[in-house]
Amino acid sequence: MQISVTFRNMEPSDALKNYAAEKISRLKKYVSRPADVHVVLAKQKYQSRAEIKISHSGLIMKGEEKTEDMYSSIDLALDKVERQVRKHKDKRREHRTAQHAEIKARHAVIDREEETEQPGPRVVHSDEFSVKPMSVDEAIDQMDLLNNDFFIFINASTQDVNFIYKQRDGNIGLVEAKTHPK
Repeated sequence: MQISVTFRNMEPSDALKNYAAEKISRLKKYVSRPADVHVVLAKQKYQSRAEIKISHSGLIMKGEEKTEDMYSSIDLALDKVERQVRKHKDKRREHRTAQHAEIKARHAVIDREEETEQPGPRVVHSDEFSVKPMSVDEAIDQMDLLNNDFFIFINASTQDVNFIYKQRDGNIGLVEAKTHPK
């Protein structure tokens, strides 16, 4: 595992860096292939924030926690990531159910909401991530692991940009953007 630790708004500490690396090493039992781990430790007023992000086999697992003690923040953020890694490993062990085959076959269209006269929403947060070719099943796994309600990916079979999202009824919707004429 390749581990990097970044300190924000605080002095770098070998003790914290070693503590984080030691705790993260317990994930090796779940991760068989090389993984990149990035830890961000930050002070925000009286709070200590730890963010742990693992990139493994094209998947991204992330945990973040704020407490008054940095060591506690690291432990709690790592617990979140460990649950995600375990969940992913368990899912890989299980065979896909017929429900996911049905989801692949079904296409959905996003419901358009009526425009309101109030000013539109502002962008207050943005994330950047690399879009990788993957199957619809892999994209559903990634969306579940990140606890997101949507996920954008390149469909490995068509090379088109696809968008999946959780519908209100619990099913998964799929939007296929055609990037080239066929």
